Amino acid sequence: MKITILGPAYPFRGGIAALNERLAKQLISEGHNVNIVSFTVQYPKILFPGKSQFSEQKETFNFPITREVNSVNPLNWIKVGQKLQKAKPDLLIVRFWLPFMGMSLGTICRFVKKNKHTKIISVVDNFIPHEKRPGDSFLSKYFAKPIHGFIAMSGSVLNDLNNFDSSKPKKLTPHPIYDHYGKIESRETALAKLNLPINNNYILFFGFIRDYKGLDLLFEAFTNSFFRKNSIKLLVAGEFYADENRYLQLIKDLNLEDLVILKTEYIPNDKVQDYFNAADIVAQPYKSATQSGVTQIGYHFNKPMLVTNVGGLSEIIPHMKIGYVVPVDSNEIAKALIDFYENNRKDSFTTNVIEEKERFSWDKMTKAIYQLVNEIGN
Repeated sequence: MKITILGPAYPFRGGIAALNERLAKQLISEGHNVNIVSFTVQYPKILFPGKSQFSEQKETFNFPITREVNSVNPLNWIKVGQKLQKAKPDLLIVRFWLPFMGMSLGTICRFVKKNKHTKIISVVDNFIPHEKRPGDSFLSKYFAKPIHGFIAMSGSVLNDLNNFDSSKPKKLTPHPIYDHYGKIESRETALAKLNLPINNNYILFFGFIRDYKGLDLLFEAFTNSFFRKNSIKLLVAGEFYADENRYLQLIKDLNLEDLVILKTEYIPNDKVQDYFNAADIVAQPYKSATQSGVTQIGYHFNKPMLVTNVGGLSEIIPHMKIGYVVPVDSNEIAKALIDFYENNRKDSFTTNVIEEKERFSWDKMTKAIYQLVNEIGN
């Protein structure tokens, strides 16, 4: 098939772009002709909480990436929509992760649909956002109307989509493993690269820091004396997308300055491996969630994981097999992490991760895409 992916890609950074690029590679390996249509303007600066939207790394790809979509310019949406309408890809795969994108992507898809040839499916990260704003429901519905079918990566997103529209075809397939962030190396090698002492143990919190991700709960869990007595540190790696001062003050108020290691800048792709290789376990104490790319990086590096019982996270992490699924509660988070170290579960969990990760292969996502296309029909 001639396939166009509509969504962010290099030089934009982050998990959405990374999945689009990796999906394109998989589709090409299966014999398709693939290109990505990305953004000239993704977020206006006033709406972007980070320091930069762009990667500073040089990367090359075996497929074209063109920057065409301006998310805030309606004339541009018409132009891009008409261009894709005329290009007539057999399949248009649209990423949807935020209602703000509903007007631009929804308008483009309305034009593409007019060619009566292109099948339009959306890979949906979130249909209802974690951090809600006025107008979200209208924007999500506007986007969804011209879409022929949907791919959901968690049961909670599938439920949200079904509540909106029960008639359009949908497929559930888990977020595939992010297997392009480097290789597995020894703990000692990773710690040396990070200039961290090897006589400590490390729990990793990784990714953009947003309030819904529950880093404050992890700080509260670390007030348990067990962590200090056993030289266990919390390694926080990721850029602040929330009020940094609030978190710094919380560290001070809880007397955790000697237990929390902050690497709070954007972690480039070629450094991700060091943080995961250094960690004993990855903690995601989220207060709300659908699915998470962080778990799929954890799988790639064979890491035990702790998640909270929200959204689709419990679908991905079998409790007491490769890690923990706990309530959104700092005491329960602490109890699970203490159990991990007291009962030396690292080796058994790691063995199970290696077995479990097979269900997250990329060909399972593409198989779901093909099944969805066949269900859409002509």
